[in-house]
Amino acid sequence: MAEDLVLDTAIRDWVLIPLSVVMVLIGVLRYFVSKLMRSSQTPDLKIVKEGQVIVRARNLRAAANFIPLKAFRARKAYFTNEENGLLHVPKGQAASNPQAQMFSDPNMAMDMMKKNLSMIIPQTLTFAWVNFFFSGFVAAKIPFPLTQRFRSMLQNGIDLSTVDVSYVSSRSWYFLNLFGLRGLFSLILGEENATDDTQRMMQMSGFGFDPSKSLGAEKDGLDIIQHDWAMPKFEQRAEAVLRKLVS
Repeated sequence: MAEDLVLDTAIRDWVLIPLSVVMVLIGVLRYFVSKLMRSSQTPDLKIVKEGQVIVRARNLRAAANFIPLKAFRARKAYFTNEENGLLHVPKGQAASNPQAQMFSDPNMAMDMMKKNLSMIIPQTLTFAWVNFFFSGFVAAKIPFPLTQRFRSMLQNGIDLSTVDVSYVSSRSWYFLNLFGLRGLFSLILGEENATDDTQRMMQMSGFGFDPSKSLGAEKDGLDIIQHDWAMPKFEQRAEAVLRKLVS
């Protein structure tokens, strides 16, 4: 049977609150350091143009049923024409390799290394600090019951199976703050902040996107879409709604 623990207020004052405050301050400091280390680069005009074409093609697919069939066919031909369509990629054109482009451009490789260092070094030092000073503490308790599957996530560093799953260790509290402060940083620093560690870890496996593949995918999406103009059906829907209200 799981045991109920009485947490000392000193743990709240000297472990829980300082750990949370330090994680927020380190995130804000890392944001400004990454802004200082970020080099200003002139964007490639071709990549920007292709990105805007992809956005316009997606908007056409999303709003295809809200324009007449003639207008949709004209816009579809403008994007997917085999001769001069904006989404058409010639077969002989070689697809660009983002990784090869990064290694060929030293500035891009340096920026990627700076971003990775600004993420790895603070996380390593903070985890060493937490593991050295706060290892083994039960820092908090979640106010609702949880299943045993959450034990390994919430009680990292505590090898006691008799403790209830709702108790959170100091090491697990560090990881919860590491991946759960995105909303707070968005309020403090804005939506376009540089403290989203989850997104950074996902981006470390790739160094960009291939515009040729994106153009081909959008062209295939426009080719298979079926136009069904929704405007004539609005009157029937309004009539059906009014009939339900009257009856």
